[in-house]
Order: sequence, then structure tokens, then C-alpha cells
Amino acid sequence: MRNTTRKLGTEARAITWTARHPGSILLPGAVVASAVVLGLPTTGGVLGGGLLGLGAWYRAHPGSFDALVAPRMRAWKRRWWSRYTGSRWRDTLIACDLVATNRQTGELRVPRILRVQSPSPSIDLVRVRLHPGQHARQWEDRLPELADALRVERVAVERVRPQVIALVVERSEPFTEVIPAPDMPWDVDAVDLGGLYLGDTEYGTDWCEALLGQHLLVAGASGSGKGSLAWGPLRGLAPLIRDGIVRPWVLDPKRMELAKAEAFAYRYAAETADCLEVAREFVADCEQTQRTLAAQGKRKFTPSRETPLNLLLIDEIAALTGFADMAVAREFRKLLNVVGTQGRATGHSMLGYVQEPTKDNISMRDLFTVRICLRVTSAGHVDMVLGDGARQRGALADEIPNSADTAGIGYVIRQRSRVPMRVRAAYVTDPEIDELIAFVTGSNLRVVA
Repeated sequence: MRNTTRKLGTEARAITWTARHPGSILLPGAVVASAVVLGLPTTGGVLGGGLLGLGAWYRAHPGSFDALVAPRMRAWKRRWWSRYTGSRWRDTLIACDLVATNRQTGELRVPRILRVQSPSPSIDLVRVRLHPGQHARQWEDRLPELADALRVERVAVERVRPQVIALVVERSEPFTEVIPAPDMPWDVDAVDLGGLYLGDTEYGTDWCEALLGQHLLVAGASGSGKGSLAWGPLRGLAPLIRDGIVRPWVLDPKRMELAKAEAFAYRYAAETADCLEVAREFVADCEQTQRTLAAQGKRKFTPSRETPLNLLLIDEIAALTGFADMAVAREFRKLLNVVGTQGRATGHSMLGYVQEPTKDNISMRDLFTVRICLRVTSAGHVDMVLGDGARQRGALADEIPNSADTAGIGYVIRQRSRVPMRVRAAYVTDPEIDELIAFVTGSNLRVVA
């Protein structure tokens, strides 16, 4: 059968569209049928009663309404009353050069929206079916133009399956309020080392990261909120620190952000020589644990008082690995490489904090399994922290405004999809740090989770 140059007829396109969106016929049809069979007063009463019920639900139980109803209502409104519809969507993609052309008919092939979800007031997830010859990488190259054309703050892209992508559309700033500090549970069993609460995600969900078997790197300029990502995890670990199941080893060359941790740290150092000695002890403890586990025939580490989880917190890691004396910096890098490659199996984890994440300063940055990029001063720093192409895929950490109300806002990479996700760390105040110290050091203060 020969290829034709004729385009698909208008009526055929209309039938195809109706088949894809049956609600456009079924819902109006149901209302009309009800009006004919039951009468206008009855139909109006049913519709009014339904709206009244939704209003009562909205007022009486906000939590369940916002979780179950609001996302669906937002998604419907944005799908059919925004730039995702019809000619608006087509013109947007034409302007951004994201359409294909049928070589025989010359007809434009516009990628079709499959589904719109709105998990939070500020975020849309838009699934799009591509035409043959298109790929997610083409969209990555046009994300800034697409964001401007949609009149939104940011767009990221995720490949879902062949010929289907998902656009993460940030319509407005999702973080307009400070997030309270993490709770300090009283009981050890209430702490989940596989998902420690750090703050909120742009989807309105809890942001949790594993500390057991992971190394965490936080990069951010001065005033970006790195301190909350040091004290927040410590608050979440409070009962384990109190009972000796977690041992913080603190290197604090700036003598500022982590100075109060000296009150409960297993080991604390501020002078460069002392920091080097603590790092040596940390590696020696790691090697001793390897021998102990091998002698016991254990292949999996489980935190306990006998074999605690050891956390090496390093504030401004570049001061030790990049700016220190050459011989000292070289030894630090060697020690941290050992921890990065061997520590996960023995319960020895690193939490590093840095302002300038260049390769010269932290050559072992690829050994950190969880990396967080807060506000940075250079576009190049984003890829240095989150990996090649992270900024192109939507991690615009260098565009976060330098103001106090943006502290703690940054990006992480979603492990399965490799798509940047905007997050905000819970803010820990000085009184809450003092509360942690009192809790861990044996005060009678009891904090209920």
C-alpha cells in the first residue's frame, strides 16, 4: 500500500479525541439524561447537594480533602484551563521547536499530553507521548525556553518509558514558609535509619534520606542553610546518640556551626592537626570493625551498643582537603577515600559540608552516595555536586535568590529517575540545638514525638 499525502480528516480527529477523553461526552450526557428523565429540579438538587457535600468536606476535614480531592480538582482545572490544552499547547511546542513534521504530508506532529497530575499547588506532573524520532534529551535542551513559554518557574524532564516522558512543572515557589525542626523521638525504636526525616519535598511530602550505609555531601554558599542539614539529622538520631548506638565524630575547622556538638560528640576536633588525628582514629575504628565482623562471620552491619553506627561530620571539608598544608591535605584525602570506599559496610558514614565543591577541594565527592546542592554561586557547581547534566535537567541551584527566606532550599537527585527534585531542609534554631544537647547529655527533659 502506497503512502498517502492526504491529512487525517477533521471528523476523524474529533472522533479520536473523544475516544481518548470519554468524560467529555459521558459527563455532559449524564447531566442531560438526568434532566430529561428526572427533571431539571431533581438534577439541580443532586448537583447542588454534591457541591454542598464537597464544601462541607473542605471545611470539616481539610487533611483528607487536600489529600484526596484537591489534587484531582487542580489537575482537571489545569489540564483543561491552562496552556496544556489544544492550540495553546501546540503553539507552545512550536515556539520551542519540540514538534515533528510528517515528511509526506507536511503535517505537524505535536507530542500529546497523556495525563496531568497536581500533587501540590505549585507542582504539575505532565506525561507526554512523543512521536518517533523524538527523545527526552531534545526536551532537556529546551527546558528554559519551555518554562518561559508555559509561564512557570522551572521545568524538569524524566523519561518514563520509550516515547513517554514526564515534565515536572514548577508553577510557583513551593516553599514559602519555614519548616519546623525535626522531632526528637524518645524511644530508639522510633528512629528509622533507612529514612531519616530532613525536611519537605516540592511535592508536599516528607524528605527522608538513609544514613545507614550512605555518605552524605551538602554543598551550598554561605547562608544557604547547610547548618540545618547538620543539626536536623542529629535531632532525628537523638535517642540513638543518647544510648550510644550512634557515635558522632565531629571535625569543625571553622569552630562555628558545629561548635556546640562538642558537648556530646564521641570525638571532637577543631585544630587541623587534631582533625587529622581524629580522622586517623575513625579509619582505624573502621578497620577494627571489619576484623570484628569477619571474625563473627557477619556480612551485614547492624547498629548496636557493641557495634555502633559511627558518623564523621566534617564542616567545611575543603578547609582540610583543599586549603590545608599539602601533605596534610593529601593524607586527609587518602583517609576519606578509605572511609568512602569501605565505611558503608562497617557502619562508618561521612556527612560532609562544603561551600566550593570543586575537584581540587573534594576529590572524593563521587564517593558520597547522597548529594544535596543548596544555593550555590556558580552554575558549574550544580553539576559538580549532583552529576553531569543535572542543571540542564532542571536543578537550578545557582538561581536560588540569596536571601534569608530561601535558606535550606536546594536540590537532590531522585535515584530511580535521575530527575532533580527541589527540597527544603527543616530549620533548627539555637534553642532547639540546646534542647538536643540537654536530651543527649542526660537531662530529665523528655520530648514527646
